[in-house]
Amino acid sequence: ELICELLICIKLILNSYLAFRFLYAIFVNEKTYKIKIMSTMKKFLLIFASVLVLALAAFVYFRYYFVFGEGVKAGELNYVVHKGYLFKTYEGKVIQAGYSNKNKSAMIQSYEFEFSVTDPAVADSLMRCGGRQVELHYKEYLGALPWRGMQVYVVDSIISVK
Repeated sequence: ELICELLICIKLILNSYLAFRFLYAIFVNEKTYKIKIMSTMKKFLLIFASVLVLALAAFVYFRYYFVFGEGVKAGELNYVVHKGYLFKTYEGKVIQAGYSNKNKSAMIQSYEFEFSVTDPAVADSLMRCGGRQVELHYKEYLGALPWRGMQVYVVDSIISVK
């Protein structure tokens, strides 16, 4: 039993030694195993370029494709237009009326919600609703893309029209 354990230990040590010799041959003396190995500078540049590409891809995803928030806005639909030089996009504006309580006097104030629409069917429905009260479901992105619209708010559906 002791001899078996001793043989197993010797085998593990021998395997570790062979693995060490193989790695040593790869990184230090590549002529022993005739394996072509990249220089350390080339390895560094390859790893650096890979990390840089991954970081750039993560930045682009989070900046332009990650949905930061979504919700519903209600108000009077002012307009929806189809415009653009290179990329024709649907852009619109909803006027949200409200009251302000500045200086202890009630004032009527309005907030303009500017948005883009990517779905032509939704945009066509909104074009026929000008001047009416609408509730719109939107997604908020951290950045605008030219083919998605000029705004960071993108309306994807109509909740109700009154």
